[in-house]
Amino acid sequence: MADTFASLIEAFKNIGVSKAYGAPVQVGGEEVIPVALVSFGFGGGGEAGPDGASGGGGGGMVLPLGVYRNVGGQVSFRPNTVVALFCLVPVISVVGAAVRKAIRAAKA
Repeated sequence: MADTFASLIEAFKNIGVSKAYGAPVQVGGEEVIPVALVSFGFGGGGEAGPDGASGGGGGGMVLPLGVYRNVGGQVSFRPNTVVALFCLVPVISVVGAAVRKAIRAAKA
């Protein structure tokens, strides 16, 4: 188990900004740099008793946030509207629920 954990540490030691920003790409005369939200996690277990049970797991996600574009020396960020709307749905739901409760409390 220790060898597996050590190999995971070695494999993910240099993950960070290099995974959130992609390599620059030329598209239609523009230079674009993709930007993503990268998240991952791992868990592990050890010997639990006489049966020697152990376990582990991991997972991750990547959300493409948008691109930085360079046109004629001007750099701007262009968001991925689908992902932005997807991320805003929970926020809008929570704000709506809070406003509804505030209105009910004000009426009482």
